[in-house]
Amino acid sequence: MNVLFTHSYFYKFDPKQWRFKQPYPPLGTILAAAVIREAGYTVSLFDTNLRDDPSEIIPVLQERKPKYLVIYDDGFNYLSKMCLTNMRDAAFTMAEESKRSGCTVIVSSSDAADHYAKYFEHSVDYVVRGEGEETLKELLLALENRQDVTQISGLSFMNEGHITVTASRPVIRDLDALPLPAWDLVDIDSYRRIWLEHHNYFSLNIATTRGCPFKCNWCAKPIYGNRYSSRSPGHVVREIEFLIKNYSPDYFWMCDDIFGLKPGWVQEFRTLLFEKEMKIRYKIQSRVDLLLQEDTLDALAQSGADTIWVGAESGSQKILDAMDKGTKVEEIYAATRLMKQRGIRVAFFLQFGYLGETEDDIDATIEMVRALMPDEVGISVSYPLPGTKFYDKVKDQLREKQNWTDSDDLMMMFESTFNKAYYKELHRYVHAIYRKEKGFLSLKKLLRNPFHFSYKELRTGLATFYYIPTTFTHGLKLKKLKSESPAVNL
Repeated sequence: MNVLFTHSYFYKFDPKQWRFKQPYPPLGTILAAAVIREAGYTVSLFDTNLRDDPSEIIPVLQERKPKYLVIYDDGFNYLSKMCLTNMRDAAFTMAEESKRSGCTVIVSSSDAADHYAKYFEHSVDYVVRGEGEETLKELLLALENRQDVTQISGLSFMNEGHITVTASRPVIRDLDALPLPAWDLVDIDSYRRIWLEHHNYFSLNIATTRGCPFKCNWCAKPIYGNRYSSRSPGHVVREIEFLIKNYSPDYFWMCDDIFGLKPGWVQEFRTLLFEKEMKIRYKIQSRVDLLLQEDTLDALAQSGADTIWVGAESGSQKILDAMDKGTKVEEIYAATRLMKQRGIRVAFFLQFGYLGETEDDIDATIEMVRALMPDEVGISVSYPLPGTKFYDKVKDQLREKQNWTDSDDLMMMFESTFNKAYYKELHRYVHAIYRKEKGFLSLKKLLRNPFHFSYKELRTGLATFYYIPTTFTHGLKLKKLKSESPAVNL
């Protein structure tokens, strides 16, 4: 039977991400499509990433006449995990249009797993909860054979006017047994053009693991839970070979929550790349405590790790402990210095507004950024996701707005130390400080080596003269907003 796969992320509905011009194909979606194709079904893809409107699915439905529409969000992309309302509304539109075309509509996503009742109100027949490939395969087989679906693990659906929720499904342990994603379904050239036009290189995404065993109490895990499974280094290297041969990427984003956690994995990965004389460049996400283990950083650097994003979150140990982060501030300092020594670019995820955070805690985070000067920073405010201890602490404060509209929303949705306007201004203030400090560093480099200086570095240095007054202005606004707190405008 003909199965049309899609997903609900539209880069153009997320202005912040669209400005970055770093789109990646929907990896989780095309992997699920590969599994279903391997099971004998005819599959196709309506890739929403670069589309303008969800209604563009209508002519695709008319042309391909699928029996099933599967909205399968890319669980490897953190943007999908955020459950943005722009994307939820797009999913509803596609579900309703597909139902009008006579499709059975199936959804697998973090948002649907948490809010399946909302999806049933918008023409969705089945919600796949948790890891989706095996559940989806069993569901399609049962529907084709007109069999009872109540015994299929990992489902939610309407049954005689009531919602039925079946048992949870165990996660897949042998990831090497899965086929490679159905890359042939994607218009790769459309992604390549955007990357080359805006960055002069082309990047593709790879997932080497699933899940995360750590227990940060604000991090939701509706798909894989706290289980952690890893592909073998050899299996990953074979996929890299395939992608280089067929699509010629210049760079890879290893989109795992935690890359190379399994002892010895990174070292074996490095060895296999050496043996095959493969030179690649890639970026990962990791934890500072893991990066301090044995020769992990050496192996990463030698295998081509170009940038490492770490969840620094805060420069205050009090806040890290409140988050159940399990890391130390001194580990952030130590890991950052070691990465820089090895020529690896350092990137920080920072989070403001966690429960109990004071001005002293905020100052400690800003001081950490100024002292370490990572190459990139991503700044957010604490975001309560269903299924977390953090959510349980603040859920009684959540009103109509419980999700961000897009990733640049940055709305404080619960009562923290300061009001929501303060945190909006704090975001601008920290960015201004960071850019001012980067400019100072560039100017110092210019003075030391005036004949070995790039145009980009010159531009960064000259921007200092813009960010000096900008920082001052944002600082004054923060003081004013601080005096108005804790008048929280929810």
